[in-house]
Amino acid sequence: MSNQSNISKVFSNKFNLQIVYEDNHIIIINKRAGDIVQGDKTGDKPLSDVVKSYIKDQYNKPGNVYLGVVHRLDRPTTGLVIFAKTSKVLPRLNALFVSKDIQKTYWAIVKNQPPKTEDTLTHWLKKNPKNNKSTAYINEVKDSKKAILHYKILQKLDTYFLLEVNLETGRHHQIRSQLASIGCPIKGDLKYGFDRSNPDGSIHLHARHITFMHPVKNETMAITAPLPEVAVWKACYV
Repeated sequence: MSNQSNISKVFSNKFNLQIVYEDNHIIIINKRAGDIVQGDKTGDKPLSDVVKSYIKDQYNKPGNVYLGVVHRLDRPTTGLVIFAKTSKVLPRLNALFVSKDIQKTYWAIVKNQPPKTEDTLTHWLKKNPKNNKSTAYINEVKDSKKAILHYKILQKLDTYFLLEVNLETGRHHQIRSQLASIGCPIKGDLKYGFDRSNPDGSIHLHARHITFMHPVKNETMAITAPLPEVAVWKACYV
């Protein structure tokens, strides 16, 4: 079993990337708040293009660089994003997500104490493309999708609570919407009911840990993303 202490290389470079793992097949980035994983209507340069530029520069690659986008994180969210470095690996990684053989753990900071120390939340989420927001319903409604997550309180901070969240499903804004539905919007998340934004436009939702079987090496990968260098995150144990 691989462990991050002997396989990762966490560093910043001229591309302002924090790379937590890289080999010939995959590269895993600790995404900053504000970065978009893949191009969208804003026209802002996506993280995928920055990673391509890094690979081209780092390995002196001629021509176009291949990079496959496996999954995404919301723009104000931080944490682990996996990219495929070859076209051979991309469908294998996609298959791991489809079969739910990739375990993702998130950390979220909320102001209000959840009703229970730990619980499973089940809702039906309906996305409104006009405002890019999902609404959580207790019962199924037209065009809604079932959403299930598990949370537990990890730590009581001075004025906040640190939650660990594990997803069973991967829906649009699932964690943000479901936590807000129990009165626990994520710190900085104005869209889902928090009372004020964070200065950097982030929300305190971090893709903290990921575990999966390497699609080529057949080794178990267990990767943890360092927490953002922000005061409230620094109050959390690491």
